[in-house]
Amino acid sequence: MEINKILATEFKLRQDRVDNTVALIDDGKTIPFIARYRKELTGSLDDQVLRELYDRLTYLRNLEKRKEEVISSIESQGKLTDEITTAVANAMTLVEVEDIYRPYKQKRKTRASVAREKGLEPLALFISLQNMNAAPKTEAEKFIDEEKGVATVDDALQGAMDIIAEDISDDAALRKKMRELYFRSGVIASKAADAEAESVYTNYYDYSEPVKKIVGHRILALDRGEKEDFLRVTVSVPDGEAEKTVCDKYVKNESECGALVKLAAEDSYKRLIAPSIEREIRAELTSNAAEQAIKVFSSNLRQLLMQPPVKGSVTLGLDPAYRTGCKIAVVDDTGKVLDTTVIYPTPPQNKIAEAKEKLKVLIKKHGVTTISIGNGTASRESEAFVAELIKEIPEKVSYMVVSEAGASVYSASKLAAEEFPEYDVSLRSAVSIARRLQDPLAELVKIDPKAIGVGQYQHDMPKARMDEALSGVVEDCVNSVGVDLNTASHSLLSHIAGINATVAKNIVAYREENGSFTDRKQLLKVAKLGQKAYEQCAGFLRVSGGKNPLDNTAVHPESYDAAKKLLDECGFRLADINSGNAEELSEKAEKIGYKKLADDTGVGEPTLRDIVKELKKPGRDPRDELPAPLLRSGDIMELKDLKPGMELTGTVRNVIDFGAFVDIGVHEDGLVHISQICNRYIKHPLEVVKVGEVVKVRVLDVDVKRKRISLTMRTDEKK
Repeated sequence: MEINKILATEFKLRQDRVDNTVALIDDGKTIPFIARYRKELTGSLDDQVLRELYDRLTYLRNLEKRKEEVISSIESQGKLTDEITTAVANAMTLVEVEDIYRPYKQKRKTRASVAREKGLEPLALFISLQNMNAAPKTEAEKFIDEEKGVATVDDALQGAMDIIAEDISDDAALRKKMRELYFRSGVIASKAADAEAESVYTNYYDYSEPVKKIVGHRILALDRGEKEDFLRVTVSVPDGEAEKTVCDKYVKNESECGALVKLAAEDSYKRLIAPSIEREIRAELTSNAAEQAIKVFSSNLRQLLMQPPVKGSVTLGLDPAYRTGCKIAVVDDTGKVLDTTVIYPTPPQNKIAEAKEKLKVLIKKHGVTTISIGNGTASRESEAFVAELIKEIPEKVSYMVVSEAGASVYSASKLAAEEFPEYDVSLRSAVSIARRLQDPLAELVKIDPKAIGVGQYQHDMPKARMDEALSGVVEDCVNSVGVDLNTASHSLLSHIAGINATVAKNIVAYREENGSFTDRKQLLKVAKLGQKAYEQCAGFLRVSGGKNPLDNTAVHPESYDAAKKLLDECGFRLADINSGNAEELSEKAEKIGYKKLADDTGVGEPTLRDIVKELKKPGRDPRDELPAPLLRSGDIMELKDLKPGMELTGTVRNVIDFGAFVDIGVHEDGLVHISQICNRYIKHPLEVVKVGEVVKVRVLDVDVKRKRISLTMRTDEKK
């Protein structure tokens, strides 16, 4: 199996680009590095496609390894044939390989293995031939042996049929056909384990749907309901269809032997094939659903991490609570904590006037311009308090309710304790809430992605696969933005390509011991950061105000000479990129021609275009090009104030398979069902909306008792 050719075909890519990408991966290059700095070799594949290709490459290599193990095992048993070798070589999935290996795998004790031990295999072969004139009972008499536990003709015939049944169930081609039948005609159904029991799974107490149509989120719901003992789930095919398929293949005629083979075939299906195939179908449905859920989670996480920061803002973080009071932390525009306190504007204390005075002093003292409110317990009352406060002060202050998912996880972590040993857990949460408005990426990387709360059924996902996918998203986001080498925390640095947690801590230690970095090359003096790691990480680390202006760009040190030649040929100096005088660089480059400049500078066109983009705006943050987050300063509404037909602006908080949840400023997020997201048909909400996006919605329905809001984004509800 030529893996690279398969990848080229499946991904519809040129063969040389696949070969180059695989070679780079095998050389230890990271995905962010390949995506950013090896575009000529890959054809400018982005990080998401590269990760998909890497996953598929890993699967195919594991498949090859398993094929070798299977061939070796069958050969050691002296049963390898050219036919088996060819079948294994042509298998394209691990399931197919395991089906071929099934008859040769060491089995636990079965009815068939017991029958073989009793010497009944020759009788099974005799019956399988199905000769028209053969007398199976007469033949069976030869195998009666009380010492072996074969006391009667019926015992002998039953043992022989057990062997035939197992042989049929081990037929790889038949199992493949059965699998296809189940996917084509199968029905997945669920019943209540206890019809009287109340649960969130009542919709599934008497439910069925074709296997080929059921969507991932329903599979995951059925799985969870079954796991929690509320549901009993089955997969079946129309009566008789599967048995007929088995019998058609194995029953040759209506002889006495044929009748016995028919009984064995029916037994094989009911006792061995059906339960096994049902387990496989369920496992595959779950695997596919989990993969889809992980993709949705990854997409949501990517959008959440890449939300535009609120830069240059002194922020007051408010962690709402009732009895214990609201924790307050003021941080400057770099995230440094300036002040902390506790106020009690919420029940049962209701010290609103005192709380207002405290915040007015803090706002004036530190020049607070934004307030970040956590969306947890007492958020509703805290938001009302802040909205009222803003009306009473001369300072121009706006606020935003941010998701505090994971804030408590972070504040109780070892990392938070190291960062803020002087603060208790609740004050650390307030700091985190303030910082996640200022720079979501820098703050959220400190938290386990699963605790961030975007996605569906995240706690039911395969842990290793989930962790791998989400850490890949975090790595891609951090590297696409880049980090300031002199201010980044070790938790942020550890996500940079080529840098692990130990090296990240060493960078911070070097910085504390020797002062700020003034040059990227100083990285080579950091303990355990060698030339290979330097190649991977250097382009993603920024040195602001250093010796070389190029160190504050995403231009890789390997391309510095090319960047200088480019500037020279376009009539600019290196100093121009810091003074903002290189704005016309792209126009000059277009005039000269990128092809000529690429030839002259010795780099490829894609790399040259990236260099031009960086030199025009050194220190460029790709998040700045996205719409700003929705900050509020006016009156707030409550759930009871909502009326059908109202038009509102909100922020998408979560996207799932069947819709999107939108924060419209009433504490409870409203659901825009997939059918209400736009006027055209879409397969998934992610085609239209993303986490963090500001959208216009219209209220369809409000259920105050159940705290549910139905929204639409359609321009004409009747269409």
